[in-house]
Amino acid sequence: MSTRSRTTTAVTVRAPAKINLYLAVGAARPDGFHPVATVYQAIGLYDDLTARPGGSGTNPVRLALHAADHVDAGAVPLAPGTNLVHRAAQLLGAHHGRTLRADVEIAKAVPVAGGLAGGSADAAAALVALDRLHDLGTPDEALLAIAAELGSDVPFSLLGGTAAGVGRGEQVTPYSDPAIADAAWWWVVVPQALGLSTPSVYQHFDRMRPDAEESVVVPDRVIAALASQDPVTLAAVLHNDLQAPALDLRPELADVLADGEAAGALRGIVSGSGPTCVFLCGSPDEAREVAARLQASYDVVLVATGPVAGAHRVEYV
Repeated sequence: MSTRSRTTTAVTVRAPAKINLYLAVGAARPDGFHPVATVYQAIGLYDDLTARPGGSGTNPVRLALHAADHVDAGAVPLAPGTNLVHRAAQLLGAHHGRTLRADVEIAKAVPVAGGLAGGSADAAAALVALDRLHDLGTPDEALLAIAAELGSDVPFSLLGGTAAGVGRGEQVTPYSDPAIADAAWWWVVVPQALGLSTPSVYQHFDRMRPDAEESVVVPDRVIAALASQDPVTLAAVLHNDLQAPALDLRPELADVLADGEAAGALRGIVSGSGPTCVFLCGSPDEAREVAARLQASYDVVLVATGPVAGAHRVEYV
């Protein structure tokens, strides 16, 4: 490992988007954060991050971006110190008592500000890529601790699969989802051209839900639905406390949800803080049918399976 890494010229890491199958949000704590109880699932929409030796004295991690057509490239910050990737490099370097330098290229297909944790996916990919590029050998537990400092969704972006998230969402426990063997859940994903600010959605939640509980949990019925491997059963328990404030801020999303279900999806739900809408379908053929029908009305309609693996190396040169 160490001998090979001295001549490593590039490491590419792939990290998936996430959706929330269940998301309960509690009342804001004194520190401003909301307790959550969620079930994450990683789905087959990916950003690829490639790290190479490089950087400069004033900008240790230089970012470049190649965005898919459906991604708002202008919404991705690239200037020094503005992206979670920069922060990931800083924290990982601090853990090892050194400055990490690299030229980093992001091939971005996960929509920005869409409730799919695309920024968190990039941060998780950066942790793995920079660790391999610099032969740091950081233990998994340390990577997860650094990920938790970076943001609520970053630890899950490292793990992938299907998992429970509590605290701010950063305390993650993987589920033994039988579907991970063959990615049995099928989703249609409809992003929106205009993103939604996560803080603004949470603030609107506070206005709409002054009676929110102080603590929240994932009900047993959600875990049982996952274990059933039955899409109809899972569709019945999909839930998102942030959906109401997202719809109130963006009323047109209600039409998207209605259109997806009218097209044949078992259930539609806003992903995370939105505005991306995701639709659970009963089979691969049904997902493709729903997507084809929605493409008549929406510019971008994607089909993805889940669960999939978290941030993982796909190329090492």
